[in-house]
Amino acid sequence: MEQEYCPKNIEKYVQKYWKDNKTFHVYEDNTKEKYYCLPMLPYPSGRLHMGHVRNYTISDVIARYQRMLGKNVLQPIGWDAFGLPAEEAAIKNNIEPSSWTYKNIAYMKKQLELLGFSYDWDREITTCNPEYYKWEQWFFIQLYKKKLVYKKNSFINWCPHDKTVLANEQVINGCCWRCQSTIEIKKIPQWFIKIRHYAESLYKDLDQLKNWPEKVKNMQKNWIGRSKGFEIFFNIQNTNKKIKIFTTRIDTIMGVTYIAISPFNKFSIYLSKKNKTLKQFIEKQNNANFSREEIEKIKFQGINTNMFAVHPITQKKIPIWIANFVINGYGSGAVMSVPGHNENDWNFAIKNNLKIKYVIQKSTKKNIKLVEKKFFPEKGKLINSREFDQLNYDDATKQIKKKLSEEKKIKTKIVYKLQDWCISRQRYWGAPIPMATLNNGKIVPIPEQDLPVLLPENKKDFNLLNNPSNNQSSYYNTSVNHQNAIREKDTFDTFMESSWYYARYTCPHFKKGMINPLASKYWLPVDQYIGGIEHAIMHLMYFRFYHKLLRDFKLVPFDEPVKNLICQGMVLSEAFYQIGKNNERNWIHKSNVNIQKNIKGEIVKAQDKMGKEIIYAGMIKMSKSKNNGIEPELIINNYGADTIRLFIMFAAPVEASLEWSESGLKGVYRFLKKLWKLSFDYIQTKHKYRNINFNLLSKKQKNMCHILHKTIYQVSDDISRRQSFNTAIAKIMELVNILRKFKLESEEDKCIMKDSLISITKMLYPFTPHLCFMIWKNLNKSFLIDHEKWPIFQKNFLLKINDILVVQINGRKKLTIEIPDNLIKKEIISYVKNSSLLQKKLENKNIKKIIYIPKKIINFVI
Repeated sequence: MEQEYCPKNIEKYVQKYWKDNKTFHVYEDNTKEKYYCLPMLPYPSGRLHMGHVRNYTISDVIARYQRMLGKNVLQPIGWDAFGLPAEEAAIKNNIEPSSWTYKNIAYMKKQLELLGFSYDWDREITTCNPEYYKWEQWFFIQLYKKKLVYKKNSFINWCPHDKTVLANEQVINGCCWRCQSTIEIKKIPQWFIKIRHYAESLYKDLDQLKNWPEKVKNMQKNWIGRSKGFEIFFNIQNTNKKIKIFTTRIDTIMGVTYIAISPFNKFSIYLSKKNKTLKQFIEKQNNANFSREEIEKIKFQGINTNMFAVHPITQKKIPIWIANFVINGYGSGAVMSVPGHNENDWNFAIKNNLKIKYVIQKSTKKNIKLVEKKFFPEKGKLINSREFDQLNYDDATKQIKKKLSEEKKIKTKIVYKLQDWCISRQRYWGAPIPMATLNNGKIVPIPEQDLPVLLPENKKDFNLLNNPSNNQSSYYNTSVNHQNAIREKDTFDTFMESSWYYARYTCPHFKKGMINPLASKYWLPVDQYIGGIEHAIMHLMYFRFYHKLLRDFKLVPFDEPVKNLICQGMVLSEAFYQIGKNNERNWIHKSNVNIQKNIKGEIVKAQDKMGKEIIYAGMIKMSKSKNNGIEPELIINNYGADTIRLFIMFAAPVEASLEWSESGLKGVYRFLKKLWKLSFDYIQTKHKYRNINFNLLSKKQKNMCHILHKTIYQVSDDISRRQSFNTAIAKIMELVNILRKFKLESEEDKCIMKDSLISITKMLYPFTPHLCFMIWKNLNKSFLIDHEKWPIFQKNFLLKINDILVVQINGRKKLTIEIPDNLIKKEIISYVKNSSLLQKKLENKNIKKIIYIPKKIINFVI
């Protein structure tokens, strides 16, 4: 063993051993309990960032720990390889997207290997590989046959910068989730998967996910938007037709002043056939091509149909309006508008000068006068509601429901805000949608024997953003069942690839089908999934949905794909900028900033090398755009992979944001050097180990054994139950510091030191596997720490140390006290009672009663 800790030499040696011996290759083994640990697969952008490093380190720590528990652990890795960045890089650099992608994969794979992650590289997946997306195309065809996919002209979110469609989940505050451009609304032919058919299952099955963060589950519930309410039937005056409306607030039915229906409601279309003005209004909405700003301006436009609905209780006539704020896909595409108590209804009424009526009383008469100038949505007692006046919300709902039920004008209904998943993308670099259109206009699937449908080769025109199919007409002309056809030109949304990769990892080389049922039955569900919370309502929703589709086709077992979910926090770093000529922010890397700090360590002044003032933006998320990222390779070169791994797990709880700190990193590095030296010094004693007889140990030695086994117990609990990795590391560090002061004065001392180093090496192995590999090799002359079991604390070592009693006064803890060995109850009470520490607490007060619980508590009642 070298005297000095040299991570470069150690890590290179250990990683070669793992690679040569395929240490982490696994296969199905029914004699072992399986454990499937999965980090979200990365996009091959070219370089790892600290967010990646944190995600994959958390996963690797858990995977290595579970192996040490004796489980058969699968931890795979792959590449989410299709997508817009590769296409943009192709245009910018005049290179094929595939070349750019595979070059990045090779580089990022090298980075992952440098960090020592224990992946089964034989299961590596690349989603742009035709052998992968072939099965995605096959499954899409099966969904088409079951009528779970369809194509229709639809309003879509269009990103003018990226020139592609975005799913609703990819629009954040009216902007593209990727480039932040303001989106436009267009209507074009699109493919959809019927995720709404699974809305109830997606909603209810969240209850099965006991070990998912509540925040993620609530975000999904809100996105699904399940509402339990009522469908009410309004007769249309002078016709035999009815309008169905959906509401969750039938207590406000007496406040209806107009009916609003979507331009695409069946009744709207019916009326437009006989009314030119209505037809023109609907066509304007139908052919919309608006920016978000324009949409806001025309949001509450509408047109009076000059027809009336009949109120189901009062029998009064209510005007029917076609209104563009009504969503046709939610409820029935028609609403009973109560502008006094609903914001959208209020805005439309104000804009179109419609009647407003209040039917909910606020708490005081003063408030009633105030609300006559605005809506209020709160529940309360009814007013202006005839026989329902003064009823509260619950009673009013019951009474109104009863009355309408007697006349068969109402029924209970559940609706969802979740819309079907638009999976069409107008991009080149994606998996081709395996459909075609015959000359007669009929849409048909590509024959399964012709799968995979490959992308056309693009050797000349790299401006793929502008209609990639323009120069590929011969490619898109095809034949289906001996009939001429045109291939579908759109490609799949890349969320399709990332929705089922976890299942393909169980059988990446399976040739006979999409998923090997035997392999999926053994490995699934995923035991631990790790990724950012930003994926809560996109990837994780589609992920769950796709699993249910696979389940219904008997390809995977169980209702949900993942048992446990960790959403790691962001990695934050100091950021600095200067204001440019056009008032833009020019971000400056910390290495180019001179910083002054106050006595508290806070930054009070920042300047560039020329002395010009720089603005400190605080600790914000690491990113290239903010120029505050840290290159993982730079840290590895300076401190080693184990240092960065341990720092990331020690600096913050996994769910919290991690503030990057160079001083913290150096502190972790010093700790590893201390542990290395402690191990080296012991090994130099060339001690011959023998088993310890606890009863023959001195008090000092017993105490050291107690601390060791208490640490094993606490660290095991922190990792397994609490997933509190930072506190586990802190306890190991504390143990190392105690051991450094433990003098080796006898053979028993040396035995205790070796036991301690063995346990510390095992406990640190998931965090710092390279260092522990080498220490273990030198402690035991063995390479096999990768197959060692997790240390087990011995209860007798915890119990046979001098008892620590909790001392209470009137049931409240005041202090703890160590009791000498071999004392009987009477002697223990006397020993505690005469303690100077207790005397100070009692302040000469009389003791009325003493309650003693052996080896736990002694309570003095005064």
